[in-house]
Amino acid sequence: MKQNKTQLTPEEKKLFGDLMPEDLEEVIHSGFNRRHFVKLMGLATAGLLASHLIGAEQLFARSLDLEEIPDLIPEAIENGVTVNFKVNSSLSKVTVDSRMTLLDTLRERIGLTGSKKGCDHGQCGACTVIVDGNRVLSCLTLAASCEGKSVITIEGLAKENELNPMQSAFLKHDGFQCGFCTPGQICSAVALMKEAKEGQASFITKDIREHRQGIMLSEEEISERMSGNICRCGAYPNIVAAIKEAQSGKSIEQSWLFAG
Repeated sequence: MKQNKTQLTPEEKKLFGDLMPEDLEEVIHSGFNRRHFVKLMGLATAGLLASHLIGAEQLFARSLDLEEIPDLIPEAIENGVTVNFKVNSSLSKVTVDSRMTLLDTLRERIGLTGSKKGCDHGQCGACTVIVDGNRVLSCLTLAASCEGKSVITIEGLAKENELNPMQSAFLKHDGFQCGFCTPGQICSAVALMKEAKEGQASFITKDIREHRQGIMLSEEEISERMSGNICRCGAYPNIVAAIKEAQSGKSIEQSWLFAG
């Protein structure tokens, strides 16, 4: 019998009781699963979670109870290769077709569906993950090329019940709409901080020869560097505000208000 791994806090019980009362008993007895998460994302889209922020943050920070995925039969895989890599701080060993992308491996073999398949041609950025500290388009990255590397997906950014500062900033500034592209946006934004720390230049950086380690990014720089995540075009002011707040550590006033 499956044991319940989800011990709800009083705030989380109140959140489910208020917004999803029909699911409360199931969560208590069977655990917080992907269906509950998707439902919560729908409520977030409607703005209903904003008034339950504490409980919502804890739930979004939880790792999902993933079902075990049986290994494929080696004879059924053409050009099979075994890849050993670290995914969200856990060592993973998976046998895949040598042509399988990192995105499909994460979603279909490991069960991490936070990274989204949008265009599947490297154009939308919805599949962005962090490999060895750098953002990559997982739909254009072969899983076999990640041997020995570290991969961080949206599921690996939060620690225990504590959101990554970028996730908190996106929630505060309403940096998402339908939410489909949000995992890629947030992974891209987190890796962008490393680029700024290392002084990496963008297309609009004026003097690329200048030593610019630890630079604070302007709104124009953030928009340009996020332009590869085309949902909301990277210039959406709430996303820019969230990234500015996460990078500076200084609170930025929200530009949105509740309707009266």
